[in-house]
Amino acid sequence: MSSEILEKSALEIAKKAKKASLNVRSLSTIQKNKVLQNLIQILKESESDIISENKKDMDAGTSKGISDYLLDRLLLDAKRLSHIYKSIEEIINLPDPVGEVVRGITLANGLELITKRVPIGVVMTIFESRPNVIIDIASLSFKSGNSCILRGGSEAFHSNRILSSLFHKALKKENIDPSCVCFVENTEREAMVPFFQLDHLIDLIVPRGGEALIKFVSENSKIPVVKHDKGVTNLFVDASADPKIVVPVIINSKTQRPGVCNALENLILHKDYPYTKELFSSLEEKGVSLLVEENLLSLTKNGKLVQEEDYDLEFLDLRLSVKTVSDLEEAIPFIQSHTSGHTECILTESASSIHKFQTKLDSAAIFVNCSTRFHDGGEFGLGAEVGISTGKLHVRGPMGLIHLTTTTTFVTGSGQVRS
Repeated sequence: MSSEILEKSALEIAKKAKKASLNVRSLSTIQKNKVLQNLIQILKESESDIISENKKDMDAGTSKGISDYLLDRLLLDAKRLSHIYKSIEEIINLPDPVGEVVRGITLANGLELITKRVPIGVVMTIFESRPNVIIDIASLSFKSGNSCILRGGSEAFHSNRILSSLFHKALKKENIDPSCVCFVENTEREAMVPFFQLDHLIDLIVPRGGEALIKFVSENSKIPVVKHDKGVTNLFVDASADPKIVVPVIINSKTQRPGVCNALENLILHKDYPYTKELFSSLEEKGVSLLVEENLLSLTKNGKLVQEEDYDLEFLDLRLSVKTVSDLEEAIPFIQSHTSGHTECILTESASSIHKFQTKLDSAAIFVNCSTRFHDGGEFGLGAEVGISTGKLHVRGPMGLIHLTTTTTFVTGSGQVRS
């Protein structure tokens, strides 16, 4: 497709989203929640159609030979759909951030200043694989008074298309412009670039996916980008770790859903932790492929020698890199060298170790004595998430309703002039 056609298409979509955003920003909480309640009902009524469209994506993925873990990310079944309904219900029950007063003051000259949360405007999100994302992002964007432009990956095209069309149905039922949720059907990478130049129409770009996608968007966008980068998640087992929690926490962190960004990728063991062999045995029983240092090979059944570059990889499968260290002082620089700034965790009974771990590391979330799989918008009480930001501006960690707002200060006077 020619660049001229791609530019024209992007401009048309962005103009529609911008126009719709000017209306949706003033909708009441009752109106917005009504749409989301309609959406749940429409999704339930269309469940067989959704699963049928998802099967097209699953069949295509199988024929292309994508991994079982990526297929798992792609799957929509009755259970997954029930989670989507629950997520929308949680968003409905969350306080509407629009209009929240974050500062109110009367100056010495009598001017009254009230700073309130307002919608950002038009947010474009580019995501891969998981089709539930389209409902999460559209619901969060709509509840926070924004328009969204959604561009999913080709592997989930049929699923994304039907889900976005059902959201449109819920909007039309309440006579709301469906262009506040725009789905980009062209999945070619070059089709994204024209959007990135429309900084007069689009306010924010949120890419969530692999390292290559994040790099591509960041290098080509004139619009501010909130990066939702890969998760090279690290977990350190201190010598004092409670053996009753070590195996359950690590098994859950790695195997509960290995194809997601908060799944464990690097396991760091204190050399004096006494139950390493038992831990390895439990992991291998769950199908985990251990990549270990040479001195640990004898403690594994089918372990392979780890390479230094393995510690920088987001596997998104059942491979797990293992590193041994002499103490926390050695573990911290190792994590600092290999982290993606997503999630770090320590298992320990030492208060001083916890303090040092929390103060010396700098990531979106730092966990103590619990599974890394809790690093999630829904688990954090946000209802859902646009993604998990690994940057520092303007949001870090799960991006929820409140993070899709900015502020306006309303100033009221009685004729004051500045001297």
